Amino acid sequence: MKREELIKNIQRKGSFLCVGLDPDIKKIPAHLLEGENPLYEFCRQIVDSTAPYCVAYKPNLAFFESLGADGLRQLEMTVNHIRENYPDQFIIADAKRGDIGNTSALYARAAFEHMGVDAITVAPYMGEDSVKPFLGYEGKWVVLLALTSNPGSKDFQMLTVNSEGRRLFEEVILKSSQWAGEDEMMYVVGATQGRMFEDIRLVAPRSFLLVPGVGAQGGSLEEVCRYGMLGGGECGLLVNSSRGIIYASSGVDFAQAAGEAAKTLAAQMAALL
Repeated sequence: MKREELIKNIQRKGSFLCVGLDPDIKKIPAHLLEGENPLYEFCRQIVDSTAPYCVAYKPNLAFFESLGADGLRQLEMTVNHIRENYPDQFIIADAKRGDIGNTSALYARAAFEHMGVDAITVAPYMGEDSVKPFLGYEGKWVVLLALTSNPGSKDFQMLTVNSEGRRLFEEVILKSSQWAGEDEMMYVVGATQGRMFEDIRLVAPRSFLLVPGVGAQGGSLEEVCRYGMLGGGECGLLVNSSRGIIYASSGVDFAQAAGEAAKTLAAQMAALL
């Protein structure tokens, strides 16, 4: 999906919501465990109830991989269901890959050629040759980790790394912007970072940001938009909510509850847009 298409979807729906698909086999409603494909069935119903209110889905591969080959099969079923029924949705494989060039090339092939997702999260620690194999696919994106929402983000990402006082996350963004433009590279910035979005926009003035941490992690949607949203109708944000939507209920009404939670968050986004 190209940048222009993503922006048009945001404008058309009045939403920049990304729903994180984190189907924990120990948390999904018990009645689903009676079926052959419990992770897929959980995700399918979540997708069907939330699709009117979001523009993207972010399946987290770890939750599927935890069940081995069977879990990966259900991941592919989930991606295929979204592709076949909601082709306007932007699909992000939350895999946080990043390895030497040959390995990254195969990770890229798996994501873009086999699974057919639009984007994949990538860790930048190993540098340019570990990221570039993911680039160059038509309409595909790298979502590079920049300033994350977890408490440990301060351990490395906030370190000052040069005489100009730049911090590591700023250096990551500036350096990686030489590898790809705003139509192929976006950045992960956690919603819990608040006013740090002002600093992010100094080094990534037009890039899309994938923003986890709204909802269960306590990030403020209003702060994210105040300091991080682009003008001119571009928005420049994909705000992710996972647990706050998909686990809105643990009962048989889980899908309906997820739809209502997504609808409420999308309405807040429409007002902020």
